[in-house]
Amino acid sequence: MSKEKDEHKGGAFGETVSVVVQALILAVILRTFLFQPFSIPSGSMKDTLLVGDYLFVSKFSYGYSKYSLPFAPDLFEGRIWSANPERGDIAVFKFPPNPNIDYIKRVVGLPGDKIQMIDGALHINGVAVKRERGPLFSDDETGQFVQSYIETLPNGVTYSTLDVNNSSTDNTRVFEVPEGHYFMMGDNRDNSSDSRLGVGFVPLENFVGKANVIFFSIRNQKHPLAVWEWPENLRLGRFFTGL
Repeated sequence: MSKEKDEHKGGAFGETVSVVVQALILAVILRTFLFQPFSIPSGSMKDTLLVGDYLFVSKFSYGYSKYSLPFAPDLFEGRIWSANPERGDIAVFKFPPNPNIDYIKRVVGLPGDKIQMIDGALHINGVAVKRERGPLFSDDETGQFVQSYIETLPNGVTYSTLDVNNSSTDNTRVFEVPEGHYFMMGDNRDNSSDSRLGVGFVPLENFVGKANVIFFSIRNQKHPLAVWEWPENLRLGRFFTGL
């Protein structure tokens, strides 16, 4: 009888291990090829994305490069099943000077475009992007109210940007986007390190995926698993918000 119990326990343990292994393999496949979770660590994309937002990023939207795989092995160059990012997309990409770092910004410039900021207004190929004054944005990090502006890109994509103060990036030189590269900017225009500064032009190969939906959001830099902090800090209105 004891032997039968031991065999039963051994079989149950083996089944448990098998289920766990299969679940881990499935999780790796989903994260590698379909959707990757991503958290927002800075305010460079306010007021579209806030610190404490958690997103799902679609890995298949732009096809796959070595940066789609864990540890970015040099198995192939370029992208397979490639699709080009579109103007206005919010995309996660690898920081060109250091591909170990993930960045998230908005695509504003396509290959061949000429991009320039003049008096805080975005210009694409010599034409000012439509820009209208929006409502004041209440920043729950600083407690301040910030002026927002609604931009509409040439392809009709509309989104909100923030204009906090005069900065060196309000007026720039003309950036000519090379073939195979993209010009990325944060929506928080005066507080974003992007293609105007140290990020530079982003190669297509560096794109990880397109941000699709906010699935969780918590303010005051609280940890998402600190459930005792939820009542006062969850931003329930941001849950399952499409991007």
